[in-house]
Amino acid sequence: MARIADLLAHGRTLSFEFFPPKTAAAQLTLGRTIGELGALEPSFVSVTYGAGGSDRHRTGDVVDWLRRETAIEPMAHLTCMGHTRTDVATLLVEYRRIGVQNILALGGDPPADGSAPAGDYSHAIDLLHDVATTGCFSVGVAAHPEVHPRSPDRATDRRHLAEKLRLADFAITQFFFDVEHWTRLVDELADLGVDKPVIPGIMPVTNLGQIQRMATMSGAEVPRWLTEALDQARDPDQVRRVGIDVASRLAAELLEAGAPGLHLYTLNRSEAARQICRNVQLASV
Repeated sequence: MARIADLLAHGRTLSFEFFPPKTAAAQLTLGRTIGELGALEPSFVSVTYGAGGSDRHRTGDVVDWLRRETAIEPMAHLTCMGHTRTDVATLLVEYRRIGVQNILALGGDPPADGSAPAGDYSHAIDLLHDVATTGCFSVGVAAHPEVHPRSPDRATDRRHLAEKLRLADFAITQFFFDVEHWTRLVDELADLGVDKPVIPGIMPVTNLGQIQRMATMSGAEVPRWLTEALDQARDPDQVRRVGIDVASRLAAELLEAGAPGLHLYTLNRSEAARQICRNVQLASV
């Protein structure tokens, strides 16, 4: 077992993100992906949490399976939307019981109909406080290099992130495509007196339409140079190659810029992540 704060204190980390499967076929795919990426000996992996807690039990099931059946350290996502403090307290007790040591405390997506979210929490920092004060977990938070889509302005966004990082151990970013977004974020936090590790998140583009939808939700921009390169691709295989090359260059630039680790969004597939790791000499498999 390992706390992510300790892993970061001892060197650069490599991590992957998965989402809980909803069907038996998807469960088999995830199992195969975890087996293939486990060969790269990641520092940890994260397991996402559905909007409003919709994947609560599936997240716990995947995390529990990782703890029991693999040597991989899991980090459970936890969102504040739709949860009472009793819900969270009960879940944290269960996570302690199964040996979870790492949690990513998130705001989560608001209801799609625009209504006010149910539950006791309004913002991620409220949930973060309840998780951090237990003293049982290494706690991370999300960072948006290009500013959270619901933030009124950049300065406010950075102040809120700095406030969270004074309680949390580290941050993991949403995906982005230019290294300057990460370096500027780190510099802006330093100006606010915060130097906690900020692990950049990398999303290899394998489907342009999908990545554009995800970018809109997360506040990221798909730059014109990337869309032009993808538009020139003649088939899905070439799109995939372009996406992996772009992600590999970004990973190399981030490592050169001093990133404390790399966090790869896998979409429960291993091929792109494995190739990126090979390209930046983080793995030989």
